[in-house]
Amino acid sequence: FKVFSDAGRVMRPVFTVQQEDDHESGIAKGALVLTKDLVNKLAKEQAEPPEDPSMKIGWEGLIRAGTIEYLDAEEEETAMICMTPEDLDLYRMQKAGYVVDVEKKDDPNRRLKTKTNPTNDMYTQGG
Repeated sequence: FKVFSDAGRVMRPVFTVQQEDDHESGIAKGALVLTKDLVNKLAKEQAEPPEDPSMKIGWEGLIRAGTIEYLDAEEEETAMICMTPEDLDLYRMQKAGYVVDVEKKDDPNRRLKTKTNPTNDMYTQGG
């Protein structure tokens, strides 16, 4: 067990992935905890700030809700991080047994994707 408290230690925010089915929130295992509903609430909040500041979600609210967490450089070494929500969807489809072809060879400007390891257990979303 290590605790690092260096001043200026690099910490990166990442979106979290639901680890188990959550019937209360309706978020399935392997899905982003950040939902479209929450994004819509944030957009509405930005357009029309709430009169009561305690009702504001904002960045701190996302952290409190477990939607975002910070990883330091040490944790990043062992974390499984997807770079896009699409990568996470492809991973979930692969885990469900679907054959996934991710290469689109007709686009010369495509992003090169690494093939997911079928033995990986769970990802978090890069931020």
